[in-house]
Amino acid sequence: MATATQTLITVATTGAEATKTDVPALPTTLEELVETAVRCEAAGAGLIHVHVRDDDHAPTLDVGRLRDTVDALRTETSLVVQLSTGGSVHDPLENRLRVLQAAPDSCSLTMGTLNFGDDVFSNPWPFVVDLYRRSKETEVVPEFELFDLGQVASLHRLLVAEGLPYGGRVHCDLVMGVPGGMPGTAEALVAAVRGLPDEVTSWSATGIGRTALPVALAALSCGGHLRVGMEDTLTLARGVPVTHNVELVERAASLAALAQRPPMSTADARTLLNLR
Repeated sequence: MATATQTLITVATTGAEATKTDVPALPTTLEELVETAVRCEAAGAGLIHVHVRDDDHAPTLDVGRLRDTVDALRTETSLVVQLSTGGSVHDPLENRLRVLQAAPDSCSLTMGTLNFGDDVFSNPWPFVVDLYRRSKETEVVPEFELFDLGQVASLHRLLVAEGLPYGGRVHCDLVMGVPGGMPGTAEALVAAVRGLPDEVTSWSATGIGRTALPVALAALSCGGHLRVGMEDTLTLARGVPVTHNVELVERAASLAALAQRPPMSTADARTLLNLR
C-alpha cells in the first residue's frame, strides 16, 4: 500500500437507522440529498455513500428510486456515487442484490454477519460471494466494509477464492464503534490495518457516534482515509447536534489539512478506485 498524500473524504449522509422525526436535519428527500451532496463536495468530499428513503422517510431499496438518485447526483455533482447494499437490517438479501441494477460507481460490501445494536446485520458467506461476483459483472467497484477482525480475515478468504474486484483495486472501510463490532479505538484500528490483505490498495475508517474523532485522528496518523456523516454520528460534541452533513465534512477536511494530507478531488478519487 502506497502512502497517501491526500485524503479521500466519504460522506455518509443518511443511513437507515435515524428517523426524520427524531432528526429533522437528516436529508431524506431527493432534493435534500442533492443539496447536501453539492455542499459537501464543495467542502472537500470526494465520495458519497447513499441510503435512499421513500415518501414516508423510511428506508427503501426500490430500484427506480435508486436509479433516480444516482442520476440526480451525477447531474448535479462529480462525486463518486456509492450505493449501500446493506440497506436496513430488515431488508431481504434478494432486495439488497438488486441495488447493483441502479448502476452506481461503487457499492458497499460487508464482509460478514454481526450483532448491530439490538438487531442482526445478516451477511452470510454465499450472499457475500454472490454480491461480489455480481459487482464484477456489472463493473461496480466494491468497498469492503469491515466491522471486526473476523471480517478482515474474511476479506483474505474472498480475495483468495474470487480474485481481485472490478478495476483491480481493493478499497475497504473500517467501521468502528458499532455495538457488536470492534471498538472505535486507535488500538483496534492498528490491529485491523496490520491484518489487511496485501492486495488492499487503500482504506478508510469510520467512527460511530462519540468515536468519530478518535477514529479520524488515528486513521490520518496511520495513512488512511476518512468517512464521516450523519449516518454515523449526529453530534459535533456533547450536547451539540449536527445541523448539516457539511459540518462533519468541513471538520474532516480541516483535520486532513492539519495532517498535511488535504482532501482529495473527485477526479483523484476516481483514479484511486479505478472506476469505469
